[in-house]
Amino acid sequence: MDRPDPEAALAGRRKPAVVTCRPRREGGWFAGAEGERLRILRRAVELGAEFVDVEWDADAPDLVQSRGGRGVIVSRHDFSGTPPNPAQILADLRGRGAEIAKLAVAVTGAADLTRLLGASPADGSSILIGMGPAGLATRILAGRFGSRWTYAGDAVAPGQLPVSRLLQEFRFRRIRSDAAVYAVLGQPVTGSLSPAMHNAGFAALGLNAAYVPLELPDLQGLRDFARTVDLRGASVTIPFKSAVLPLLDEVAPAAAPAGAVNTIAVQNGRWIGLNTDADGFLEPLRRRVPTLRGMRAVILGAGGAARGVAFALRRDGAAVAIAARRRDAAAAVADAIGCAIAEWPARAGSWDLLVNATPVGSRAQAGTPYSGPFDGRLVYDLVYDPAPTELMRAAAAQGCGVLGGLEMLVAQAERQFEIWTGQRPPSGLFAQAAETAQANRLAPPRVSV
Repeated sequence: MDRPDPEAALAGRRKPAVVTCRPRREGGWFAGAEGERLRILRRAVELGAEFVDVEWDADAPDLVQSRGGRGVIVSRHDFSGTPPNPAQILADLRGRGAEIAKLAVAVTGAADLTRLLGASPADGSSILIGMGPAGLATRILAGRFGSRWTYAGDAVAPGQLPVSRLLQEFRFRRIRSDAAVYAVLGQPVTGSLSPAMHNAGFAALGLNAAYVPLELPDLQGLRDFARTVDLRGASVTIPFKSAVLPLLDEVAPAAAPAGAVNTIAVQNGRWIGLNTDADGFLEPLRRRVPTLRGMRAVILGAGGAARGVAFALRRDGAAVAIAARRRDAAAAVADAIGCAIAEWPARAGSWDLLVNATPVGSRAQAGTPYSGPFDGRLVYDLVYDPAPTELMRAAAAQGCGVLGGLEMLVAQAERQFEIWTGQRPPSGLFAQAAETAQANRLAPPRVSV
C-alpha cells in the first residue's frame, strides 16, 4: 500500500487479520519514519487486529505488553542465508513474551533445511520459513513440523506458492504431524506436476502422506535432511538421476544397466534406487507403435533420462543411437548401454523414432534441440511443459507423428506410487490431476473486485 491505513484495512473484515508494516531492513517496503511505522501497528492493536507482527529489533515493548503477548508475533528475517544457530535465535524470539515467534531465513541447500527444521519446537508457538525455491518444503509441511501457520501468495515473498496450488496440488489442510513425506528431487522442480499427481493419489486412497518439491543445487547433506523429515521415498529428475547413485545403499537389478535412477524407496533406513522411466516411456509408445524391433531410434541427450530411454528401447529390440552436443558424453552412454553414437544434429534419413531426452524446449530452457528435417515416423518429446513443444509443432507441420512427455510422466509416476504404497492409484486420476494442474497454471489470474 502506498498509504498504509489500518482503519481501512481492518474495516468490515470477515476473517482474522495479521497486520504487518515491514521496514526495508527486514525485507519489506515501508520506507517512512520508524515512529510512523510503529504508530500504524499500535493503531492496529487499538482497532482489535487479531495479530500484529512486530520486528525483533523494533523499539516497541509496549506492543507486546499491551496484550500480555496475546495476538503478537515477534519476527526476524534473514535474506543473506541460514544462520548457524537458528534454534538459539528462535529461543531468543520466544523469550520476548509474544504469543508467536517467527523466523524466516534464506535457504539454498539440504544442510540449511536440516538446521532450520531441527529448530522447530513443534508446539504451535513458532513459525519457521525457509525462503527461496529450496525452502518450499518448509512452507508446505508447516503442519508436519508444528508451525502455527504458513504464508501463501503470488510471489509476494521468495518461494511463496499461490494459495490455489497450496490447497489443491499440495492438499495443505490434510497434512498432519505424523504424515509420511515424499519428494521430487531435482533442479528446477518448483513447477513439477508430480506433486499434483501423488498428493491426489494419497487423498483418494486416504493415505496419511504428503509429496513436496525439493529443489537443491547439489546433493550434499541430503540424507541428513531425509532423516529429519523421515523421508519415505523420492522421485529423482534432472540433473540428479546419475549423481544420486553414490547415496544409495542398493540399486535394483532392472535399474543398474541404465546407470541412472528416477525413484528412491526408503525401506528400513536403506535407500533403494529404481527406475520407472523405462516402463513409463514404453507404455504410451507401445500404444502407437505395436513393435519396436528393428526400429531405428536416435536419442537426443546423454543424461540420466537418455540412459533410461536407451536401455528400454534396446531391451525391446530397437536399433539405438545416442546424439549429444558433446561426443564424449554420447560415447559414455553408448558404451554403458551397448548402442551406437549418432551425429549431432541427427542426419536426414537416419531415424524412424527421434526422442528428445534433454530439457531444451521446456519453460525453463526455451528453444528446440533439433530443427529437422522430420523425415522419420515419430518424434517423442519427453518435455511435457509446454505442450506441445516447439519441437513437436515443427515435426507435426512436416507430417511427422508426435508424442508428448505428459503420458510418460503419468505412467512412470503411477509405477512410483505403487512401489511406495503397494497400491495403484485409481485409473485416470494421475492424468486428470496433471492436466488440471497444468491448465490452472496457464489460466490468467483471477482478480476479486
